[in-house]
Amino acid sequence: MHVAPLAGETAWSYLGRVAARYGMDPSALLGQWAWVNHRPQADGGGVRPDGEILFNPAGQQLLARVGGAAPASLARALPSWARGPADVAEAGEPEPLARWRVASAAGGPVAFGCRLCVARRTGRADAVVRYAQGWQRVCGRHHRWLLDADGGCGLEYLNLSGCPEVEAAQRRWGVVARRASRVGLEPEQVWSVASAVVCRWWDQALEWELERIWPARLHMVAGGDATADGRFWWWRAVARDAVVFPEVVTVAGTLGDPAMAELVWRDSGGGDRWVRPFGPGGRFVTALGERVGRPWLGEMAAAQYAEPLLAWMGAVARRRDGRERTGWFADDPWRVKNEHRPVTAAAQLRAMAKDAAAGGSGITWRRAVAAERRAVIAALIGDAEDQMEGLRGGQYGSARDTGRHLLTGLARTVGLLDQALWETASATVAAGVPLEDLAAWTGLPADVLVEEMAAGADGGR
Repeated sequence: MHVAPLAGETAWSYLGRVAARYGMDPSALLGQWAWVNHRPQADGGGVRPDGEILFNPAGQQLLARVGGAAPASLARALPSWARGPADVAEAGEPEPLARWRVASAAGGPVAFGCRLCVARRTGRADAVVRYAQGWQRVCGRHHRWLLDADGGCGLEYLNLSGCPEVEAAQRRWGVVARRASRVGLEPEQVWSVASAVVCRWWDQALEWELERIWPARLHMVAGGDATADGRFWWWRAVARDAVVFPEVVTVAGTLGDPAMAELVWRDSGGGDRWVRPFGPGGRFVTALGERVGRPWLGEMAAAQYAEPLLAWMGAVARRRDGRERTGWFADDPWRVKNEHRPVTAAAQLRAMAKDAAAGGSGITWRRAVAAERRAVIAALIGDAEDQMEGLRGGQYGSARDTGRHLLTGLARTVGLLDQALWETASATVAAGVPLEDLAAWTGLPADVLVEEMAAGADGGR
C-alpha cells in the first residue's frame, strides 16, 4: 500500500492518513515506535490535531515502510523530517524512536488542508494538517479560508463564496511579498507588523460608527449567523483573520513602500530641530486610510493610534532622522513586541470557555483592553484624584468663595469620574462581559448603559 505525502503536511497528519487507508484509528499505529515523551492532549481530551512527530533515523525508515513511500519523498514533503534525528535525543539508537511536539513549536503555524483538494489529489477526502503562514490560508479553487488547526472551534474552513475581495487579496499578496523582498525585507516581517496593526484596529472597530465593511464581511463569512444565538463573540474570534485579510495585505504593502516611510518622517518633523508628535491630519495616516478604503480612518487613527502602528512609525522616523536607538531599546520597525501580537482564535475561545464555566470574563484585562484605552482610563482616574486632593482643607473664607471652590471642583471630579465610568463600561463590554453584569455592578439599568455608552462612542459625552 502506497500513501503519498502532501507538501507541507505534518508527520502526524500523514500517519493519520496512512491509518485511514488501513481502516484503522491512527492511535493503533503508534505502538510501532518507542516514544520519548507523552503526546500533547487537547483541552477536551484526545490528541491535538496540531500535534507533530519527530523520528530518529530508524523511526523514519519505519514510517516509510508503513506508508509505502520512499524516504526521499517524505523528506521533500514533510517539513519536520529533517529535524527528527537532531531533536530525538537517542537518535543513534537502532530502535525506532519518536518524540511528540506541538507543530507551532516544531515548525510554525499549521492549518487544516482543503479536503476537496486532498480528494482531487489522492481520491480520498481525508483530514490534512499542513504548515501554512497567515497569507497561505485561501483555497481559491473551492473558495475556502482554512482555519488554524489549533483553534478548537470544530470547523476546518470558512466559506468565502460571498467575499471575492478575500481571494483577490491572496493574489495581491504575491506582489506585496516581491516588493518587500526588493527593499531587503522578508515577507514574514511586513506580514507580522501589518497583522498586528490591523488586528488592533479590529479590536477598536466596535466603536467606529462609520465602519461598515467588516461587519458585513463577518456576517457573510459566518453564513448569516454572526449575530444569531448569541454567537457574535464566537464568530468574531473564529473569523477575524479571514475578515481582516484584505486590509492586512493592503497595510503590508503600504508599510513596505519607501514612499510611505518618507511621509512618516515628514510627519515627525522631517529633520527639523524640534521633533513633532504624530497628530491628527498626518499625511501618512491620511494616505493609509485611503488605501484601506476608509478615508475617515486617518483622523480616527490619529485619535486612537494602534500601539503596533505607533511603534512602527516612531522607529521609522528615528531611523530616517538618525535618532535610532541602540542596545536593549534598539529600533527595529519590523520587530513586533509580544504584547502587540494579536491574540489567537484558540486563546480567545479558551477564554470564552473559561468565562462560561466561571461566570466571569476569562480574558485578562490587559489582554482584552488595548493599552491606549487603559491609559485613558488611568489618566481620568488620576485627574479625578488630583482634583479631589485640591479640595482637602479648602473650607475657609467666605461662604460664596468656599462654595464656588468646592462645587466647581466637585463638578469637575464628577465629570472625570463619569468619563472614566463609561470608558470602563465600554471596555468591559467589548471584552465580552455580559451587559447584565455591568448593570448589577453599576446599579444602572441595561438600557441606560447602552444609551450612555453609545453617546460616548459618538462623542456626545
